[in-house]
Amino acid sequence: MAKFTVKIILTVLVLALTACSSSEDDIEKVPDKSAQALFVDARFALDNGLYQKAIQILGAIDSRFPFGPISHQVQLDLIYAYYKSGDAAQGIALTDRFLRLNPNNSNIDYVYYMRALINLSTEENLFQDMAGIDRSDRDPEASRSAFRDFKSIITQFPNSKYAADARKRMISIKSRLAQYEVAVAQYYIKREAYASAANRGRYIVEYFSPSPEVETALEIMIECYDKLALQDLKRNAMLVLAANYPDNSLVSSELVY
Repeated sequence: MAKFTVKIILTVLVLALTACSSSEDDIEKVPDKSAQALFVDARFALDNGLYQKAIQILGAIDSRFPFGPISHQVQLDLIYAYYKSGDAAQGIALTDRFLRLNPNNSNIDYVYYMRALINLSTEENLFQDMAGIDRSDRDPEASRSAFRDFKSIITQFPNSKYAADARKRMISIKSRLAQYEVAVAQYYIKREAYASAANRGRYIVEYFSPSPEVETALEIMIECYDKLALQDLKRNAMLVLAANYPDNSLVSSELVY
């Protein structure tokens, strides 16, 4: 227990040291160099994992040379630095600004990709993960936003080098969203709101197939239809369960046939 407490304390200290974003004072501390010279310094910092220093330098370039020939690349690198430093708020704000002001930029697929990754990073709660706490009942709005951005990549930029990874991540996110719907359905069952729980189960089956949560959703539907005495709907759900998950404990010949 003591080791766990120490680990949390050390983590808090690390986060506290890395959470601050570039301020005007930080920018003023950056040497008075040309944009290209500063950009070299920023890239060196990025390559060596010095993300706060990179943010400081890139922020200075963005402030001093907002319309320079490397301004777009500076902003793209700044987005990456914010992501790596864990500053989701600044990262999202900058990606939103970039997409708004540069809708035809050749790196739009990258910006969508980075915004999705930043949103996903906000779903990763280090303390709850260490404590083994189930977070499936948390509102997954960040996951929904990431899903939309990944979908934008594969639909608008199917040949993007980020498309393959976007597809993989969409599968994972689909499971996360389905887990949330399962948690809500189970909450409704506890409150004896069986119609609402059954509707959540049906929603999972319709919109999140295939995913591991579909089997649980069908079980929820069967339980709720039974409580509501809706035997035809219960039988239909059981048939679907039997066809797709024949080893499920609820499946029996006398219920299906």
